[in-house]
Amino acid sequence: MALVPPKRRRGAGRGEEAGGAAAPSPAPLRFPGLTIYLAERHMGRSRRAFLTGLARAKGFRVDQAYSPEVTHVVMEGSSATEASGWLDRVLGASGSLPRPLLLDISWFTESMGQGKPVPVEGRHCLGVPLPTRSQADPGCLPAYACQRHSPLNHHNLCFTEALDTLAEAAGFEGSEGRFLSFRRAASVLKALPGPITSISQLRGLPHFGDHSSRIVQELLECGVSSEVERIKQSERYQTMKLFTHIFGVGVKTADKWYRDGLRSLADLQGQTRKLSRQQEAGICHFEDLNTLVWRHEAEAIQRVVEKAVRQVLPGATVTLTGGFRRGKLQGHDVDFLITHPVEGQEEGLLPKVMDLLESQGFVLYRHTQSNHYQDLKDPAQSTSLFDAYERCFSILRLPDPTAAFRPEAGEEPCRDGKAVRVDLVVAPASQFAFALLGWTGSQHFERELRRFSRAEKQLLLNSHGLYVPGKKESFPAASEEDIFRHLGLEYIAPEYRNA
Repeated sequence: MALVPPKRRRGAGRGEEAGGAAAPSPAPLRFPGLTIYLAERHMGRSRRAFLTGLARAKGFRVDQAYSPEVTHVVMEGSSATEASGWLDRVLGASGSLPRPLLLDISWFTESMGQGKPVPVEGRHCLGVPLPTRSQADPGCLPAYACQRHSPLNHHNLCFTEALDTLAEAAGFEGSEGRFLSFRRAASVLKALPGPITSISQLRGLPHFGDHSSRIVQELLECGVSSEVERIKQSERYQTMKLFTHIFGVGVKTADKWYRDGLRSLADLQGQTRKLSRQQEAGICHFEDLNTLVWRHEAEAIQRVVEKAVRQVLPGATVTLTGGFRRGKLQGHDVDFLITHPVEGQEEGLLPKVMDLLESQGFVLYRHTQSNHYQDLKDPAQSTSLFDAYERCFSILRLPDPTAAFRPEAGEEPCRDGKAVRVDLVVAPASQFAFALLGWTGSQHFERELRRFSRAEKQLLLNSHGLYVPGKKESFPAASEEDIFRHLGLEYIAPEYRNA
């Protein structure tokens, strides 16, 4: 139900609400890192003032003027075209400024109803970054996702969500072919410069088979897909989704548990079989680990990790990777890539860093693996998602949100923060560009980049290097741009790798 400002009582003063009630008093900020700007266009001044007071009373920060600190722009009665045009006018020539989320009023009203920011879904989104000139003609869309610009907010979310559900279900059944088919079709739609409004627009698009086309047609005609809804409501899909959301549980383990008759977390906790330490930690912190991590929380963890890393190894750098590097404001975990400009100085770093973080009360779970790159008989054949770097899969406590930085030595850190999944990876300087590319994602973008390398360039790419088959030597690369150049590809910035 839409929120509307109360009608002004006849004869009331300009600052007085109906019945003489004062506007809600601002509450202490509860969501640092989130700043809302309510665009007055189509909203009106009085309604905007009412909604501003309502949000501030619930602990939201709402700015009266737009600034680079704004993360969420809320509009009412505006189209995606109007929203994007408005933002382009506001940003002007400052293309380097961060682009906020452009959201419909529905996100705002749902957030007010719950008293906290609700996760941003496609139905909330208005603005989509304008396509580059090379992307303007959908009839010329390249076949590989690594050749396309895939923005974080795109025009076809209802279709891609349905196809991603089918892909996920196929993955649960071990059907790699169907999994890739649906993923590739969804990836194509993410790169289109406009919304699909007719099935005829699918003609000529790469990776669109009969099955994916039927799903899009059904959504166009009915608004829902019966097949997708049936899958989402099935016991197996729901159980597999639940189990695979447990830290340390993959599809094979989830499938075994399902076949053994297990259906819930309570079933897992009540059974006698031995769980791994990682799985036990995943179940213990399940609620926290399945709560979205906001960007300001990821940045707070980064400050803690950076302080520990530099205390152990001065000069080392910590880079936030994964979805946050691709422009996401929220995610399910946090990934960091660590390196040092002097090759070899980074060796054996993580155990010392984790010991320090544990002594400060931040570590809830840790599992560190040493670098085994030198043990690989053929580094070019390393196809593991995590490759052979020294890394630590951990669960860390979120730092005290009221502290701008961690206390100095001797002061006790906050020990009641939210549990967050954190992966730390250490790469030598000579391989850093490849590690940064691999750990930025998206997973499908990286898969397609490696597929392009093999099929089109007869080269083998992984997170350690770019190789000629049969040779251990890698093409030198000081940056991600160098890697794209070696492959003859246009460089695609991280915020357009959301394939």
